[in-house]
Amino acid sequence: MARVLVIEDDAAINDVVTTRLARDGHAVTQAFSGSEARLLLGEKNMAFDLVVCDLMLPGATGEELVGLIRERDAATPVVVISARATAADKIGLLGLGADDYLVKPFDLDELAARVAVQLRHRGTAVSASAEALRYRRWTLDAAARTLAVDDATEVPLTRIEFNILEALVRRPNKVFSKAELFELAWGEPFAGDDSTVAVHVSNIRAKLRATGTDDYLKTVWGMGFKLA
Repeated sequence: MARVLVIEDDAAINDVVTTRLARDGHAVTQAFSGSEARLLLGEKNMAFDLVVCDLMLPGATGEELVGLIRERDAATPVVVISARATAADKIGLLGLGADDYLVKPFDLDELAARVAVQLRHRGTAVSASAEALRYRRWTLDAAARTLAVDDATEVPLTRIEFNILEALVRRPNKVFSKAELFELAWGEPFAGDDSTVAVHVSNIRAKLRATGTDDYLKTVWGMGFKLA
């Protein structure tokens, strides 16, 4: 049983999503505004395994909540549900740290399946071996899901960002296509959206810039990405 927070101001949608996820055995908490969600996320005894979040919310926007979640926890999966369907909206949310994006109106079974995928990956991360992966100045702790530079400076990564780096470090001489990285990081078939992987790689580079190791990630034009 996973603890899921559903943030949606439309009571009918909130109720139907909650009912569907509860039917799958999850313990679901409802929030009907951004301000209510902010309070729940701030309570020490209200830790969640996954968050389903709308964007157009009173009190605090979905974008603000995704940013808040990522400031406090890099690992909790966030699935965004929104009527905004442009590529720019999707890229922006992924850039903030959302793990998946579903456009309204959506199929409840598809939402439930995507929630299950995110929770399965979270469970895999928690049960990962204590193997330490090293590449130049990087140390990736596969159990703690952390990246340290020079064994001192920890770089906060989302689950997807860590998965991308882990795939690259495990095979440092390989050029990965965007499709390969997507399938390794998300654990599902590539949907043909090249920008999704590129946005996450860009986010990783930005986080690494202060450590001087952002140039470890190389773009191989027309092919994908590899380590320097």
